[in-house]
Amino acid sequence: MRIEVTSIFVNDQDKALKFYTEKLGFVKKMDITAGQYRWLTVVASEDKDGTQLVLEPNSNPASKTYQEAIFNQSIPAQLFFVDDIQKEYEKLKKFDVKFTMEPTKVTGSTLQCAMTHAAISYNSVKCSTNLFSLLNSKMKLK
Repeated sequence: MRIEVTSIFVNDQDKALKFYTEKLGFVKKMDITAGQYRWLTVVASEDKDGTQLVLEPNSNPASKTYQEAIFNQSIPAQLFFVDDIQKEYEKLKKFDVKFTMEPTKVTGSTLQCAMTHAAISYNSVKCSTNLFSLLNSKMKLK
């Protein structure tokens, strides 16, 4: 058993796609329209056959409540792993990505930093309200 697809709620799929591809460096994997619905996924540019992240429309009131609740409790919606967290942090700051926490040493030698909902905007329009954590890829979750 393995995870092939996971999702994150977004307010605007097009703006979220631009954020994930133009700022975070993901690539679009699938974009399928079925009536009023759209199946839109991105994957890591280094692993185009890897786990897909669905940019899920946040049209359900239950999803909005969930999204706001975990954000207000500072719970990351997603954890992204990078090889050099300091380098990634500096690169994302140049793209005007806002952080709630600078790279910080946690659990031994692991570095972590957090991006906030202000980061998830494109052309000054918020496309989701999510908190993300960047983690050192050498970290082993157990």
